[in-house]
Amino acid sequence: MNIHIFFENVPMLADPLSDVLSLLKPHTYVVGGFDLGGDWSVQFEKHSGVKYYALVSGSAWLAVEGECNPIRLDAGDCVLLPNGRRFVISNNLAFDPTPFEDLPESGWNGGIITMNGGGDTMMLGGHFDYSGPHTDMLLGTMPAVVGLRDENDKAGLRWVLERMRQELSAAQPGTALVVQHLAHLLLVQALRLYLSHGTGRGAGWLFALGDAKIAAAVEAIHASPGARWTLPALAEKAGMSRSKFAARFKAVSGSSPIDYLKRWRMLLACERLTRRNEPVSAIALSLGYESEAAFSTAFKRVMGCAPRTYATRG
Repeated sequence: MNIHIFFENVPMLADPLSDVLSLLKPHTYVVGGFDLGGDWSVQFEKHSGVKYYALVSGSAWLAVEGECNPIRLDAGDCVLLPNGRRFVISNNLAFDPTPFEDLPESGWNGGIITMNGGGDTMMLGGHFDYSGPHTDMLLGTMPAVVGLRDENDKAGLRWVLERMRQELSAAQPGTALVVQHLAHLLLVQALRLYLSHGTGRGAGWLFALGDAKIAAAVEAIHASPGARWTLPALAEKAGMSRSKFAARFKAVSGSSPIDYLKRWRMLLACERLTRRNEPVSAIALSLGYESEAAFSTAFKRVMGCAPRTYATRG
């Protein structure tokens, strides 16, 4: 008996968060764990990209350079550190911190370092560093510390954290790939949770997605980046008057709607140019430009070089 299963082509809704994250290319990726006991304190130097730390068990304090008050972390709490400042994680901030670079190599085992015999606090950490013009679209103007500590948030992160701990504690064939995917999942989940709670905390593309009306316009741009979008058309998508839409978009995203459209088009163009399998004229037309010359002018204004020069560098 032959069984035939048919799948309909169901159009996917525009997903700007996935769109942006799919363009990011991490050139540095690190993940590991800390099994801590007794009094301990570790100092981390400035970094690029995004670092995150999650407590599986125990408790700790996080002190970030330039922030007035340290943050207490308990089991299940997760923090993102997107702005690269120095920071200290400790169970006793009066204790003299050990620079991360000075931790003894003998303490590492399968991606987990043990300090003072361990057993009190288990912490997982990761670092994504990105290259290219897309990085600032992810980080934008996010604050120095992004904390995720709501009880509902913890439930969503628990499985990922436990699976990472198991993989790091008992390496198996394929562990490196599994941990990499789990860490990326943790980052996406953390950004998603922050998005759900982050409206009004700052300005940047991520905050635009947290505003239901502005998100509708952003989703329309991502669904059809080559459409002839105008301010009135985008305001209609948001269900707002043109003036209120323009002011609100600027307030939550940090840019005007048309500037956001231009920036997103250029980021898509960058990705396609690096593949080097499309003529510039085809990219230009698909992104809503009437000619290659008009596209080249816009690209140079945003990216600082001509499209063909960018493709060669890529």
